[in-house]
Amino acid sequence: MVEMGEELVRVEDVYKIFGPQPRGRAFELSQGGMGKGEVHARTGHVVGLRDVNFNVKRGEIFVIMGLSGSGKSTAIRTVNKLLDTTNGQVMVDGVDVQTLDGTDLQEFRREMTGMVFQHFALFPHRTIIDNVGYGLKIQGVEKSRRDEASLKALSLVGLEAYAGYSPSQLSGGMQQRVGLARALAADPPILLMDEAFSALDPLIRRQMQDEMMDIQAELHKTILFITHDLNEALRIGDRVCIMKDGEVVQIGTPEEILTEPATGYVAEFVQDVDQGRVIQVHEIMVDPQPTAASAGLGEALTALGDRAGSFVLDADGKPVSVLTAGDGIRVSGSGGSLSDAVRTDFHSCTPEMTLNEVYSAAGKGLPIAVCDADGRLVGNLDPRHIMEEMGRVESLIDNFEREVFM
Repeated sequence: MVEMGEELVRVEDVYKIFGPQPRGRAFELSQGGMGKGEVHARTGHVVGLRDVNFNVKRGEIFVIMGLSGSGKSTAIRTVNKLLDTTNGQVMVDGVDVQTLDGTDLQEFRREMTGMVFQHFALFPHRTIIDNVGYGLKIQGVEKSRRDEASLKALSLVGLEAYAGYSPSQLSGGMQQRVGLARALAADPPILLMDEAFSALDPLIRRQMQDEMMDIQAELHKTILFITHDLNEALRIGDRVCIMKDGEVVQIGTPEEILTEPATGYVAEFVQDVDQGRVIQVHEIMVDPQPTAASAGLGEALTALGDRAGSFVLDADGKPVSVLTAGDGIRVSGSGGSLSDAVRTDFHSCTPEMTLNEVYSAAGKGLPIAVCDADGRLVGNLDPRHIMEEMGRVESLIDNFEREVFM
C-alpha cells in the first residue's frame, strides 16, 4: 500500500434519482429515509444514490463494491459528470464537478481523469499505439509526442512490443491492458475503473490485479475502482466502500471490513472470504514483553502468565531464543536454569505478513517473533490467537443472524 496524501475527491450528501421528475416526490421520500424499493413502488422513480458520502485521498486505491443495482457504477460516474446528481456536491481537487459544463467539463475530463471500462472499446481499424494515443489525438497533441506517451504507457503494461499490432491480434487480457494504457497515456491524476477486470478469466484477472498494483507502486495514481467481487476489493483496495440499494453500508480498510463488519449484510459478504490472506500479523500480535537473559527461571516462568512464550533478546533487541511454559516447567523440575530451558528453533515474521503466510510456522505450537525491518522484536504472535481470530467473523455472522430472527 502506498502512503496516501490529502483528500482529492469528496462526494458529499449525493442523491441520484432516475425518472422524469427526479427532484420531486421521489427525492423527498428518499430524503425522508424511505428505501429504494418503496420509493419505486410509490413513484415509479429509481433511487440510484441516497445520501452518499465518501472521500478519496491522493494516491489511494478506493474500491467501491456491491451487487448489481447497489449504485457503485452510478457513484463513479458522478465524479466525471457522466451522470448529473439530483442533490449534493462532488468535489475534485477543490472543484465542484457537477457545476461544470461545455469546454470546462471537457477540459476537466481530459486533464483530471482517465476511465477504464469492463469492455475494451478499442478501434479495430487502428493499431495498438494509435488506440492508446487516441485521447491525446483528440486533445490536439502532435503525433510524435503522443506516440512517445503511448509507448511509455504500453511499456507500463508490458505491451510495448505490440504497438504496431491490431486489436484482433491480441487476447482479451492483452486488450484490457491496452485499455489501461490508454487511460494512463494522458497521465491523469485520477483513474476511474468500472468493473475493469470483470470480463476476464480468473487467472488473467489476477494477473491484471498484480500489474495494476505494480503500476500503482510506481505512479501513485488516485484510483476509484468498481467491482462486484469482494475478494478483488480486499486484495487491491487501500479502503473499501460497500454499497447496497444506492446507500453506503460501510467504509474501511480490507482488515476492518473483514474483521469488523458493520452489519449483517457485510458479514454475509465476508463469510466466504479467506480471512487468512487479508488479516495481517500486526492486527493480532501482542506486546513482546521479552525475558531478560539474566533472569532466573522461576522469575521468567512467573512473568509468562498465560502467554505461549517469551523471547530473549540480544543487545540490539533481536530475538535469539524463546522460553515456553512447557519447556520452563520441565527444566525447572530438574533444577535447570533459564539457559537450559530456552530454545532457538522459533520462526520470525514481519508485521505486514498475512496469517496465511505464517500459518504453517504456527503449526509448531511455538510463539512467532514479529520483527521490524532491522530484525528487532516488535511483537509476539501466539498460535492460538491465529485460530481465535480466524473464527471471529463466523461468530459475528451468527450474532447478526440471531438479531434478525429474534
